Amino acid sequence: MFLTCEGTFGIVPATMDYNAEARPGDFHAGYQEIEGINLGYLQINGTQMFALAQVLSDLFKDIPRTTISKKMETLKIKSRRCDLKELRTLKAINSVPTRAVKCSLISKADLEALCTSCKS
Repeated sequence: MFLTCEGTFGIVPATMDYNAEARPGDFHAGYQEIEGINLGYLQINGTQMFALAQVLSDLFKDIPRTTISKKMETLKIKSRRCDLKELRTLKAINSVPTRAVKCSLISKADLEALCTSCKS
């Protein structure tokens, strides 16, 4: 399995079984442009998950975090904490700072709902 990166960011190898089949719990990473900004994502169990830190710093940089938190609460958007392997992958694709010790993830569907809510 390889980390696939859309765009010009290259390809970063991930773990691979000897028979080249994905193991349960494996994921891959890439980049997707949302609202004109390239955001790194992890594809976990068929769902694109984005680092909330990057979403806040790059996509919603002009909106106060308290406003985003209130909108997430209103929309019943839950974030999930990533594990160490996922955190290292997000660091490798520069979605979170290398000094980060934890990270939360938000699904693409929730991110789209949040974007729509922030526009109105």
